Order: sequence, then C-alpha cells, then structure tokens
Amino acid sequence: MYNILDLFAGVGGLSYGFSQIPEFKILAANEIEKDIAKAYSLNHPDVHMINCDINDLTENLLKKTLDEQTIDIVIGGPPCQSYSTVGKRRMDDRANLFLQYKRILGIIKPRAFVFENVVGILSMDKGRLFKKVQAEFEEIGYSLKFNVLDAVDYGVPQHRERVILVGFQGNNPFVYPEATHGIGKKPYVTLKDAIGDLPILKSGEKSTCYAKEKDNEFLFFVRKNDSLILTEHVAPKNGEHLIRIMEALKDGQCKDDLPEDIRPKSGYGNTYAKLWWKKPATTITRNFACPSSSRCIHPRDSRAMTIREGARLQSFPDDYIFYGSDGMKRLEIGNAVPPLLSKAIAQEMLNAIKMTG
Repeated sequence: MYNILDLFAGVGGLSYGFSQIPEFKILAANEIEKDIAKAYSLNHPDVHMINCDINDLTENLLKKTLDEQTIDIVIGGPPCQSYSTVGKRRMDDRANLFLQYKRILGIIKPRAFVFENVVGILSMDKGRLFKKVQAEFEEIGYSLKFNVLDAVDYGVPQHRERVILVGFQGNNPFVYPEATHGIGKKPYVTLKDAIGDLPILKSGEKSTCYAKEKDNEFLFFVRKNDSLILTEHVAPKNGEHLIRIMEALKDGQCKDDLPEDIRPKSGYGNTYAKLWWKKPATTITRNFACPSSSRCIHPRDSRAMTIREGARLQSFPDDYIFYGSDGMKRLEIGNAVPPLLSKAIAQEMLNAIKMTG
C-alpha cells in the first residue's frame, strides 16, 4: 500500500484517480476554502481533511495528522490564476506557492510527487518561473520529468491542457500515459456523447430525470452508480436579450456571427459563443454558466450550461457531490483536474513507484 497526501486538493479531481486504485491510500488532503474542503470530504470521507492555509501546515500539524505514517507520494498543484493565460498574469504571492509545496516535500520526504498546473506556468516570467520551480525541486533531491497532457486525449469531452511535473527521489522511471483517444485511436468524446442523455431545458428550467439510457463508454463511466434521480440539472435564468442572442447563434458560432442589431459591442471573440455539439468542448472555467465570459452556450438548447453539464465536461461521475452556492459549485468544477485524466496519471504512477522497490 502506498500512502498519499493531496495538497491544494480542491474538490478532489486529482485524488479521484488515485482513490480508484486499491494499492493507493490517500491519508490526508489540504484545502484552504471551507466549502471546497467540505465538498472534498463528502466525496472522500475516509481522507483526513486539513482545512487551512498551506502556510499554516506545520511540521507538527502534519505529524499529528499522519500519526507517524509515512507518505509515499504527494500530489496536487497550487492555484493557477497567476499562471493562467486567461486574464491578467502577475507574479504575486500565489505564483510562489510552489515554495510551500517544496517546504512540505522537505518535511515529509515522499518517494515521489505529481505537480499539476496550467500551461501558462511554462511562459510565466518569460519561462523563468518554471525553471525556478524545477531548480527548487531538484535542490531537495528529486529527478524530474514534465509533459503537457490534453485531457481530451484520455476520454474527457473537453480540450484542457495541463503541465504534469513528476519528481522521484533518485532515478525517475515515470512514463506519461499514452493517449487513448484521437487519430488512430478511440474517437474523441463529443458534447453529444457526454451530455446528450440529459433532457432538453430552456432558460430557468430544471429536470431530475434522464432523457435516455446510457449508450456509450463515457456515459457508462459517469453513470456507473446509476440512480434514477438526476441532480444539478438546472438551467440558469437569463434575460430576454441574452436568450435572443443565444437562440440566434448556430453551432460553434460566436458574437461576430450575430446580426448587428443584437451583437454585443464588447467582449472577446470567444464570448457569447456556442460550443459544438459534435466536438469536445473548449476549456471550461468557473464561468461556464456565463455566456458573456467564455464559449459556453449549449449548442442544442441555446442556453447557459447547467452545473451537471459542467461536471460532465470535466468527466465527474454523476454521483460526485459539489457543495455550497451555485457559484461555489461552478468554481469547484472549473478549477478541477478531470477525473479521467487523473485516472490515467495514477495508473502510471503505480507502475513507476513499483519499479523503485
């Protein structure tokens, strides 16, 4: 049995893959936001949740929590807002949270770690930040490998690129998971595949019943613990003007394709934009229910996305629980590592750590 600590755990997307493998045991997780920590615990009730700022995660607190048990693998990635290529990038305190990650590694000295982040970290501060991250981890004895993985290649119905940095003490035998979907492999999972079983809704409507039976591999995964009750499928209520805009758009169109009389004057090219019904989604954020913020309009129903649909696009099973206000639930979903991507990473971590004895 290999013991795991999850830092910056969020709602548990990265933990999910490791929790599905019997050889792994997640002993503890750290998350600063109270509601998000609660959501994590609802889904991972056997994990000791330490709900505090990572700056306050002292050696004594860790030892008390772990009760003399050793940690084999640390997983997690610091909040990515500072590194994101969306919005303003800045070198602030959050950009240096990796030093807290390093501090924890120094205290518990795990055999390996998985550090996950957005691709923006590679170009931050003209590439110097990521070089610094690597140098800091190498300084405490880890040999490193990194790669950029796109979740869509692992059966997630969304293009979502993430930097996966893996460190091992001594030799690093980690091999990145091979893509399962794409050209010459299984076809990418489209929006229709991922959410086509959910009932048609108009703005402000909700439903607690599935529209049809599961009929593809993705739906068998997200509905594997099937109940007849569908949760979190409530369409946000929008004003008449926004509804007119959404209904005027065709599949994959954006605000620039709208008639001039209803075209919004502001916003980027991917705002007020429909997703494609027969393609994977673009990267979703916490704003996946806000058409003026990103490409997130439902292509079939011409409305804003429901919380359930956002969770599906991240590959969260339908029985996964989100906690707090609707805005908090969307934050939990939008910031998460997709469970299907975490499963692929976890399996390769098991293969690698077995090789180290």
